[in-house]
Amino acid sequence: MKGKLIVIEGVDSSGKETHTKMLFQRLLDQNHNIRKVEFPDYNSQSSALVKMYLNGDFGSNPEDVNPYAASTFFAIDRYASYKTSWQDFYNDGGIILADRYTMSNMIHQASKVKDTKKKLAFLDWLWDLEFVKLGIPVPDCVVFLDMPPEYGVKLMKDRKNKITGLSEKDIHEKSPEHLKESYENACEIADIYKWNRVCCIRDGAIRSIADINDEVYSIVMRTI
Repeated sequence: MKGKLIVIEGVDSSGKETHTKMLFQRLLDQNHNIRKVEFPDYNSQSSALVKMYLNGDFGSNPEDVNPYAASTFFAIDRYASYKTSWQDFYNDGGIILADRYTMSNMIHQASKVKDTKKKLAFLDWLWDLEFVKLGIPVPDCVVFLDMPPEYGVKLMKDRKNKITGLSEKDIHEKSPEHLKESYENACEIADIYKWNRVCCIRDGAIRSIADINDEVYSIVMRTI
Protein backbone atom coordinates (compact mmCIF):
# COMPACT_ATOMS: atom_id res chain seq x y z
CA MET A 1 0.00 0.00 0.00
CA LYS A 2 1.39 3.37 -1.01
CA GLY A 3 2.07 5.93 1.68
CA LYS A 4 1.22 9.61 1.87
CA LEU A 5 3.00 12.58 0.34
CA ILE A 6 2.60 15.87 2.23
CA VAL A 7 4.01 19.04 0.67
CA ILE A 8 4.75 22.36 2.38
CA GLU A 9 4.80 25.15 -0.20
CA GLY A 10 5.07 28.91 -0.42
CA VAL A 11 7.05 31.69 -2.01
CA ASP A 12 10.58 32.55 -0.89
CA SER A 13 10.95 33.22 2.86
CA SER A 14 7.45 32.08 3.73
CA GLY A 15 8.67 29.67 6.41
CA LYS A 16 8.64 26.39 4.47
CA GLU A 17 11.86 25.00 5.96
CA THR A 18 10.91 26.01 9.51
CA HIS A 19 7.43 24.52 9.39
CA THR A 20 8.54 21.38 7.59
CA LYS A 21 11.11 20.70 10.32
CA MET A 22 8.65 21.42 13.12
CA LEU A 23 5.92 19.29 11.59
CA PHE A 24 8.36 16.45 10.94
CA GLN A 25 9.45 16.43 14.58
CA ARG A 26 5.85 16.49 15.83
CA LEU A 27 4.89 13.53 13.67
CA LEU A 28 8.08 11.67 14.52
CA ASP A 29 7.37 12.14 18.22
CA GLN A 30 3.99 10.53 17.63
CA ASN A 31 5.74 7.49 16.11
CA HIS A 32 4.55 8.07 12.56
CA ASN A 33 6.60 6.26 9.90
CA ILE A 34 7.88 9.41 8.21
CA ARG A 35 10.78 10.82 6.22
CA LYS A 36 11.57 14.42 5.31
CA VAL A 37 12.86 15.51 1.91
CA GLU A 38 13.60 18.96 0.52
CA PHE A 39 13.84 20.37 -2.96
CA PRO A 40 16.01 21.30 -4.66
CA ASP A 41 18.23 18.52 -3.32
CA TYR A 42 21.43 20.55 -3.17
CA ASN A 43 23.36 17.59 -1.73
CA SER A 44 22.79 15.59 -4.92
CA GLN A 45 24.45 15.90 -8.32
CA SER A 46 20.95 15.91 -9.77
CA SER A 47 20.60 19.57 -8.75
CA ALA A 48 23.54 20.72 -10.90
CA LEU A 49 21.39 22.48 -13.52
CA VAL A 50 19.19 23.97 -10.80
CA LYS A 51 22.26 25.49 -9.16
CA MET A 52 23.48 26.87 -12.48
CA TYR A 53 20.07 28.42 -13.15
CA LEU A 54 19.70 30.00 -9.70
CA ASN A 55 23.30 31.20 -9.72
CA GLY A 56 22.61 33.08 -12.95
CA ASP A 57 24.76 30.98 -15.29
CA PHE A 58 22.00 31.00 -17.91
CA GLY A 59 21.05 34.64 -17.33
CA SER A 60 20.94 37.04 -14.40
CA ASN A 61 17.14 37.38 -14.47
CA PRO A 62 14.62 34.55 -13.96
CA GLU A 63 12.93 35.46 -17.26
CA ASP A 64 16.18 34.77 -19.14
CA VAL A 65 15.31 31.05 -18.95
CA ASN A 66 11.93 30.02 -20.31
CA PRO A 67 9.63 28.21 -17.86
CA TYR A 68 9.70 24.92 -19.76
CA ALA A 69 13.49 24.66 -19.60
CA ALA A 70 13.74 25.82 -15.98
CA SER A 71 10.95 23.47 -14.87
CA THR A 72 12.76 20.53 -16.42
CA PHE A 73 15.87 21.26 -14.33
CA PHE A 74 13.84 21.05 -11.12
CA ALA A 75 11.73 18.09 -12.29
CA ILE A 76 14.77 15.92 -13.01
CA ASP A 77 16.13 16.70 -9.53
CA ARG A 78 12.87 15.49 -7.99
CA TYR A 79 12.84 12.36 -10.16
CA ALA A 80 16.38 11.48 -9.08
CA SER A 81 15.51 12.00 -5.42
CA TYR A 82 12.41 9.81 -5.72
CA LYS A 83 14.19 6.96 -7.51
CA THR A 84 17.28 6.90 -5.31
CA SER A 85 16.03 7.96 -1.88
CA TRP A 86 12.37 7.41 -1.07
CA GLN A 87 10.48 5.40 -3.69
CA ASP A 88 10.60 2.12 -1.75
CA PHE A 89 9.79 3.80 1.57
CA TYR A 90 6.79 5.53 0.03
CA ASN A 91 5.56 2.41 -1.77
CA ASP A 92 5.77 0.46 1.50
CA GLY A 93 3.34 2.86 3.18
CA GLY A 94 5.66 5.51 4.61
CA ILE A 95 4.82 9.19 4.94
CA ILE A 96 6.96 11.61 2.93
CA LEU A 97 7.04 15.22 4.11
CA ALA A 98 8.44 17.50 1.40
CA ASP A 99 9.81 21.00 1.78
CA ARG A 100 8.78 22.12 -1.73
CA TYR A 101 7.81 19.90 -4.63
CA THR A 102 6.33 20.23 -8.12
CA MET A 103 4.19 23.07 -6.79
CA SER A 104 7.30 25.28 -6.67
CA ASN A 105 7.53 25.00 -10.45
CA MET A 106 3.89 26.02 -10.60
CA ILE A 107 4.56 29.00 -8.34
CA HIS A 108 7.80 30.30 -9.83
CA GLN A 109 7.84 29.20 -13.45
CA ALA A 110 4.16 29.73 -14.28
CA SER A 111 4.57 33.31 -13.04
CA LYS A 112 6.66 33.92 -16.17
CA VAL A 113 3.64 33.18 -18.37
CA LYS A 114 1.42 36.26 -18.49
CA ASP A 115 -1.31 35.08 -20.84
CA THR A 116 -3.94 33.12 -18.88
CA LYS A 117 -4.61 30.54 -21.59
CA LYS A 118 -0.90 29.92 -22.10
CA LYS A 119 -0.36 29.70 -18.34
CA LEU A 120 -3.01 27.00 -17.99
CA ALA A 121 -1.44 25.14 -20.92
CA PHE A 122 1.93 25.34 -19.17
CA LEU A 123 0.45 24.00 -15.93
CA ASP A 124 -1.13 21.09 -17.83
CA TRP A 125 2.24 20.38 -19.49
CA LEU A 126 4.02 20.49 -16.14
CA TRP A 127 1.54 18.12 -14.49
CA ASP A 128 1.98 15.68 -17.37
CA LEU A 129 5.78 15.96 -17.28
CA GLU A 130 6.26 15.31 -13.58
CA PHE A 131 3.35 13.07 -12.62
CA VAL A 132 2.76 11.16 -15.87
CA LYS A 133 5.94 11.11 -17.94
CA LEU A 134 8.40 11.02 -15.02
CA GLY A 135 5.95 9.21 -12.78
CA ILE A 136 6.74 10.83 -9.44
CA PRO A 137 3.89 10.71 -6.88
CA VAL A 138 1.04 13.21 -6.80
CA PRO A 139 0.79 14.84 -3.34
CA ASP A 140 -2.03 13.85 -1.01
CA CYS A 141 -1.92 17.21 0.75
CA VAL A 142 -0.41 20.58 -0.19
CA VAL A 143 -0.13 23.26 2.48
CA PHE A 144 0.42 26.73 1.04
CA LEU A 145 2.03 29.19 3.45
CA ASP A 146 0.51 32.49 2.35
CA MET A 147 3.21 35.04 3.16
CA PRO A 148 3.01 38.29 1.13
CA PRO A 149 6.43 39.29 -0.27
CA GLU A 150 6.55 42.60 1.61
CA TYR A 151 6.75 40.55 4.81
CA GLY A 152 8.90 37.75 3.41
CA VAL A 153 11.57 40.16 2.19
CA LYS A 154 12.19 41.23 5.78
CA LEU A 155 12.69 37.60 6.81
CA MET A 156 14.95 36.97 3.82
CA LYS A 157 17.30 39.84 4.63
CA ASP A 158 19.61 37.93 6.96
CA ARG A 159 19.14 34.48 5.39
CA LYS A 160 22.11 32.85 3.68
CA ASN A 161 22.02 31.58 0.11
CA LYS A 162 21.20 27.85 0.36
CA ILE A 163 23.54 27.02 -2.51
CA THR A 164 26.60 29.08 -1.61
CA GLY A 165 26.10 29.75 2.09
CA LEU A 166 26.85 33.42 1.38
CA SER A 167 24.68 36.50 1.78
CA GLU A 168 24.19 37.09 -1.97
CA LYS A 169 20.73 35.95 -3.04
CA ASP A 170 19.85 33.70 -5.97
CA ILE A 171 18.21 35.15 -9.09
CA HIS A 172 14.69 34.52 -7.76
CA GLU A 173 15.35 36.08 -4.36
CA LYS A 174 17.02 39.24 -5.63
CA SER A 175 14.31 40.08 -8.16
CA PRO A 176 11.52 42.14 -6.52
CA GLU A 177 9.43 41.72 -9.65
CA HIS A 178 9.74 37.94 -9.56
CA LEU A 179 8.91 37.79 -5.85
CA LYS A 180 5.76 39.85 -6.40
CA GLU A 181 4.65 38.01 -9.53
CA SER A 182 5.33 34.56 -8.08
CA TYR A 183 3.26 35.41 -5.00
CA GLU A 184 0.32 36.69 -7.04
CA ASN A 185 0.58 33.63 -9.25
CA ALA A 186 0.77 31.31 -6.23
CA CYS A 187 -2.43 32.73 -4.76
CA GLU A 188 -4.22 32.19 -8.06
CA ILE A 189 -2.93 28.63 -8.47
CA ALA A 190 -3.68 27.73 -4.84
CA ASP A 191 -7.35 28.36 -5.60
CA ILE A 192 -7.26 26.43 -8.88
CA TYR A 193 -5.66 23.34 -7.36
CA LYS A 194 -7.45 23.58 -3.99
CA TRP A 195 -4.31 23.81 -1.88
CA ASN A 196 -4.73 24.24 1.87
CA ARG A 197 -3.97 27.91 2.42
CA VAL A 198 -2.48 29.03 5.75
CA CYS A 199 -2.53 32.82 6.08
CA CYS A 200 0.67 33.84 7.86
CA ILE A 201 -0.43 37.44 8.47
CA ARG A 202 -3.03 38.54 10.99
CA ASP A 203 -3.95 42.14 11.79
CA GLY A 204 -0.99 43.44 9.81
CA ALA A 205 1.65 41.32 11.55
CA ILE A 206 3.24 37.92 11.04
CA ARG A 207 1.61 35.28 13.23
CA SER A 208 3.81 33.42 15.71
CA ILE A 209 5.65 30.39 14.38
CA ALA A 210 3.89 28.14 16.91
CA ASP A 211 0.46 29.45 15.90
CA ILE A 212 1.11 28.90 12.20
CA ASN A 213 2.53 25.44 12.82
CA ASP A 214 -0.49 24.40 14.86
CA GLU A 215 -2.68 25.20 11.86
CA VAL A 216 -0.35 23.34 9.50
CA TYR A 217 -0.40 20.35 11.84
CA SER A 218 -4.20 20.26 12.04
CA ILE A 219 -4.48 20.32 8.24
CA VAL A 220 -1.97 17.51 7.77
CA MET A 221 -3.56 15.31 10.44
CA ARG A 222 -6.75 15.23 8.37
CA THR A 223 -4.76 13.50 5.63
CA ILE A 224 -2.67 10.98 7.53
